Amino acid sequence: MPKIDLAQFRFPQSSPIRLRKLPTKIKALFTDDADYRAKLSSVRDDINEMQAQMYAHDRHSMLVVFQAMDAAGKDSTVEHVFSGVNPQGVEVHSFKAPTIDELDHDFLWRSTTRLPPRGKIGVFNRSYYEEVLICKVHPEIIQKYQRLPEAKTKDMKKLYQHRYESITDFEKHLARNGTHVVKFFLHISHKEQAERFLARIDDPSKNWKFNEGDLAEREHWEEYMDAYEECIRKTGTPDSPWYVIPGDSKKNMRLIVASVLRHEMRKLHLEWPQFPEDEKAAMARSKKKLAAELGKLGK
Repeated sequence: MPKIDLAQFRFPQSSPIRLRKLPTKIKALFTDDADYRAKLSSVRDDINEMQAQMYAHDRHSMLVVFQAMDAAGKDSTVEHVFSGVNPQGVEVHSFKAPTIDELDHDFLWRSTTRLPPRGKIGVFNRSYYEEVLICKVHPEIIQKYQRLPEAKTKDMKKLYQHRYESITDFEKHLARNGTHVVKFFLHISHKEQAERFLARIDDPSKNWKFNEGDLAEREHWEEYMDAYEECIRKTGTPDSPWYVIPGDSKKNMRLIVASVLRHEMRKLHLEWPQFPEDEKAAMARSKKKLAAELGKLGK
């Protein structure tokens, strides 16, 4: 497998970005299916060990955000990348349209209530970023449903800028308190999306995934690309970078996502917690006592 240059996918603060010029497909990072499974398994093993260290140390947490156009493979990426990680160490949340209760709070509230505790990885399948993505393509969502004071919605450009600032402040707050934020945009082509929609229609086992409304959103493709570009440019930071992952090959995409997660977790310098001397002495006494008991039981 060619060595993956992860830096090419990373977009930190104020990075110029043109999604239409970025590749949605790159050369295969594996030779065959067996090689793909072996490579992914190896990276997952590393992630699993570091997550166990994170859980044992109980100081850090990690928030992993996935954003993408419909049919980009968010669900399957989460499934394949995290399937080898201890379930007690990962929490996955998929965000749909907000409830009435959620609309009665600020736009970050429902995400705040689902943040991962120390020791865990939290995965957001869609997130608070929808507030500057779908809500930017369809501003009527804000004006009609979010019930903000009228004065706040008169200047929509200013409103979106305030939301970018709120998001970056929110993520800086998380970083200062031990939550490492990593954000992925799974980048598929317009053509690939059409092919995946057709596959959902043609395969009875996938019919449930298709919604005619997805085609209506597809008509806004260029507007979404503009919204994603501005979002990535204004909310990527050194502490909470965006990674734009070529997504036309799901297997390549999963390998890159897993490799990025391993890379970002290594930045935390995780290790098994060191016990104080008094606790080591207590363990030594317990070991001696248990050995004595086993000696008696063995007779």
